[in-house]
Amino acid sequence: MEIKWIEDFIALARYQSFSRAAEFRNVTQSGFSRRIQSLEQWVGADLVDRSGFPPTLTPAGQLFRDAAADILDKLFDTRAIIRTEQRIAGKSLQIAAGHTIALNFLPAWLRALAKHAGEVRARVIPANVHDSILMLVNGNCELMFAYHHPQLPLHLDPQKYEYVTVGVDTFMPVCKPNQRLAPTHRLPGARDRPMPFIAYTDTSYFGRCFALLMERSKASPALRLHYESDMAEVVKKLVLEGEGIAWLPKSSIAADLDAGDLVAAGGAEWQLGLELRVYRDLGNRSELLDTIWRHLRASSAPAE
Repeated sequence: MEIKWIEDFIALARYQSFSRAAEFRNVTQSGFSRRIQSLEQWVGADLVDRSGFPPTLTPAGQLFRDAAADILDKLFDTRAIIRTEQRIAGKSLQIAAGHTIALNFLPAWLRALAKHAGEVRARVIPANVHDSILMLVNGNCELMFAYHHPQLPLHLDPQKYEYVTVGVDTFMPVCKPNQRLAPTHRLPGARDRPMPFIAYTDTSYFGRCFALLMERSKASPALRLHYESDMAEVVKKLVLEGEGIAWLPKSSIAADLDAGDLVAAGGAEWQLGLELRVYRDLGNRSELLDTIWRHLRASSAPAE
């Protein structure tokens, strides 16, 4: 049993709608439904009555909701106490970020920050989008970095959480080159010879980026699932080993593209532009955070 299943269930009880609860939880509706079913299998009873609209909780679901909410509150309170005790002493930041951002963006960003704010000790906690948001909302980090696309919003209350755009990225299809330095696989591909595809899980952020691209695409690519992962670094390694075609953020493969180890497997119509944003809780008024935030806002302001 996973904690996120309980959080999904509590969201469903609140919204009484699979689609709205899935949107709130930043997952696809099909992925959300599977997780609710997994929770029901673990409990051993139906928790949701799906026979009417809106869906309602069964008696077992009502009993489980009360216990689950109490358990989650205690778990998160205990985690907050532990994380507070584990914070770095002195002038420090706790940062939540996706794995790709933590590996490919934050090291240089922190070096640049030191030139303006002096030495800042930072603890970077790589996490998926959902866990990063929870860290920010629960006060377990000062800054949260995440990708953004207008059609894949994070649903953070703008009255409570502010953001600054600190970069842009491109989610693009790539593969190994052949001996002529041309793409081994080229989109959209041929139906009689579908290309081996290294995919993301449906519930990951990049999985949702890929789904959005497919919704917008005029032509359906000829792909056959070869591998699947929720981490871009795993996907990247498989592509570099020649296992197939995959979509990756350009920031994570810039050196590989320059060296010719990877090549684009399709044109701009197969790409998705993303913003890189950093978020803060407006209720956190630490002097260090305010200083850093003023610098970020000034750096992101358009030149006149």
